[in-house]
Amino acid sequence: MSVRPPQSFSNPGGSRQTGLDILEYELMAERADALGRHGLRVEQAIAALQVLDDPETTPARREDLLDTAADVVWSFFIQREICGLRSNRDAIERYRIPREVVARLGVVRKKGQT
Repeated sequence: MSVRPPQSFSNPGGSRQTGLDILEYELMAERADALGRHGLRVEQAIAALQVLDDPETTPARREDLLDTAADVVWSFFIQREICGLRSNRDAIERYRIPREVVARLGVVRKKGQT
């Protein structure tokens, strides 16, 4: 989908936009869209953690859910950094990311391990 920026964002002096300006606008829109998609994945992963309080949740299932949530949050933080958002403190508060997930961020697990 191609969208033109509002006229108030145009270059001062009424000069025409260059192809580079248009490309930059499209890239910004794509970054914002990707950030939104990652945010939805974080919400879903955090919601899936609700079963951790269930006594019937096995330790293996618990580890799998926490690892999955950590991977999703890590990807989200990388996307935020691409968008120029350096501090993740506000995202941790907004999405209520548990400390147990934050402690696992960036951990590389070997295949076959949980």
